[in-house]
Amino acid sequence: MENLTDNKIQFLEERANNIRESIIEMLLEAKSGHTAGPLGMADIFTALFFHVLKHDPKNPKMKDRDIFVLSNGHICPVYYATLAHAGYFPTEELKTLRKFGSRLQGHPHREFLPLLETSSGPLGSGLSQAVGMALADRIDQGKSSGRQIYCFLGDGELDEGNNWEAFMLGAKEKLR
Repeated sequence: MENLTDNKIQFLEERANNIRESIIEMLLEAKSGHTAGPLGMADIFTALFFHVLKHDPKNPKMKDRDIFVLSNGHICPVYYATLAHAGYFPTEELKTLRKFGSRLQGHPHREFLPLLETSSGPLGSGLSQAVGMALADRIDQGKSSGRQIYCFLGDGELDEGNNWEAFMLGAKEKLR
């Protein structure tokens, strides 16, 4: 991963603000949706998708890409806006959030957009999916493929028992 220079930090700050603007425009157009979570996560999504994550909008299924799992799918406006600003689809499509027939529904569906690894909705399932993906990757690639698997969780879902089972299995298997 490249170092964070002053220019890179300025770029990330500007991109995060652009993503926030897109989120507000999306939610206003949809006349519904969660605001606080998506707006609060804009900096983190920006850092992940524009500095940390290994991915390619021109080749969203590249073999050695990093994997991102969004467990708390109700914050998907930030995910959609970030993907659009990263070049996965036109930003104009963001205005179709929660519209009938849109690929941008209130929770992400993995078959609708490139780079979506999982569908989300029921809180508490993302971490179990991410742990399963990491174990499968280890089996498929040997000891380590070099890819990273990231999972974002919401605070409310940490009370779900399957999260704790996933935490324990991840620790037992020394997943990183």
